[in-house]
Amino acid sequence: MCEPPEPTRHDSGVQISARGDYAVRAALSLAQSYPQLMSAQAIAQDQDMPRKFLEAVLADLRRAGVVRAQRGAEGGYTLSQPPRDVTIGQILRAVDGPLAGVRGLRPEETTYSGAAENLPNLWVAVRSAVREVVDEVSLAELISGRMPAHVRKLTTRPDAWQPR
Repeated sequence: MCEPPEPTRHDSGVQISARGDYAVRAALSLAQSYPQLMSAQAIAQDQDMPRKFLEAVLADLRRAGVVRAQRGAEGGYTLSQPPRDVTIGQILRAVDGPLAGVRGLRPEETTYSGAAENLPNLWVAVRSAVREVVDEVSLAELISGRMPAHVRKLTTRPDAWQPR
C-alpha cells in the first residue's frame, strides 16, 4: 500500500504576510473612496476581514503616515496622500518592515565565506526585484488595472501563474 504524498508547503520564498495582505486590501478600499473617510467597520465589511485585526493594521499604517485617522461620530480613515502617490511597497513596509530579510538581517548585512561568499549579491538582487514591482505600483494603478508595463509583462510569462 502506498503512503499519501507529503502535503505541499507554501512557506518558502517571498511571503506576503496576512498583515501585509490586509493592509494592501484596506488601503485599496481607502483609495477607492479617497478623499472620503471610511470607518474600520466599513473597510472590514468591504474586504471581508476581522475588524479587530484590521484596526491593528490601520494603526500601523497611521504610525507610518500612510493613512490618517479622524475621531468622532463622523470619523474614520483616509489615505494621507492621493492614491497615485502611495505605493504597495510603502504599505508593506509599514506593517511588516523591510521587504527582504535573510535570517533577520538586511541582504547587504550578510557575509559568507568560501563557496557562498557571493551569496549577498543574490540576496540584494532578490530584494531589488521585489522593489521593482511593489515600489512601482501605486494604489491608483492597482485599482484601475493599469500597472506599469514591466509589471504587467511579469504576469504574462508562461510560468508566472504556475506554482513551483
